[in-house]
Amino acid sequence: MPRLVKARALRPGERIGIAAPAGRVDAAALSACEQVLHELGWATVRHGDPTTASGYFAGDDERRLGELAGLIEDPSVGAIVCARGGYGCHRYVDRLDAEGFRRSRKPLVGYSDITTLLLWQRRAAGVTGIHGPMLERAGGVHRTALELAVELLCGGVPAPMQGEGLCGGRVEARLAGGSLTLVAASLGTPWEIDTRGAILLLEDTGEPPFRVDRMLHSLRAAGKLAVCAGIGVGAMVACDDARYPDWTAESIVREHAVAHGLPLVVGLPFGHVDSNRAWTVGARAVLDGDRGFVEQLESGVSRRS
Repeated sequence: MPRLVKARALRPGERIGIAAPAGRVDAAALSACEQVLHELGWATVRHGDPTTASGYFAGDDERRLGELAGLIEDPSVGAIVCARGGYGCHRYVDRLDAEGFRRSRKPLVGYSDITTLLLWQRRAAGVTGIHGPMLERAGGVHRTALELAVELLCGGVPAPMQGEGLCGGRVEARLAGGSLTLVAASLGTPWEIDTRGAILLLEDTGEPPFRVDRMLHSLRAAGKLAVCAGIGVGAMVACDDARYPDWTAESIVREHAVAHGLPLVVGLPFGHVDSNRAWTVGARAVLDGDRGFVEQLESGVSRRS
């Protein structure tokens, strides 16, 4: 795995590239959220049409792959913000140009299915990425979340994320993770998540407790939980089952944290919620299971060229 380097900070005069690397995008919602970036003072650019639809996807694999490659190569683009997750990155991620991503060191922003790209970027290109809000989702993106993500792109250090501590202990380590579904799906691939000494942050939506349990047991069996430093859980939206009200996603994660002696914080404000707080894959952070917070300690990007 390449030595980790920080992505370049977004600089005045650069443009933000809009990518749709996965599911099909609602044009009106995308334009409305793109307008927020314009109001924040940033020009945007599209390579091709991210609102193209091909079945479930935002165009076929070649269109989505070419769009990302074009934004990486475009010298006027300082950062790439994804329009939507859904599904689709898994289909072509192994065809991306790792050397090109490392040369450009452009920060990539997204979550959900974009977890696959963030894991690949960390593992194959050795570059930090931003787990944060995208530009199209049901109900629209929360403006404050997008503003905070742009501040992080420009070199800011995010404020601590407050949750609830379920297992005590304090650790300092690099951040890793994203969507639990995509983290588990990375096992056995070239972009398999590396949890060694890491704070593992997880979120998801629409996964019932038995699936959450199965995915965590897959991570356990692969040795990913035994070597991590701590676990933080964001929003687990619609991850419950009315038939088993006591068997929650958080209680399932707690079982694994207790079994491995890991500090655990749940209820962190990131994931499939309007308050989706941005954090940096690869940045150093503190997780405090007694006081119930996760705090990123450094900027996730570098102002150096």
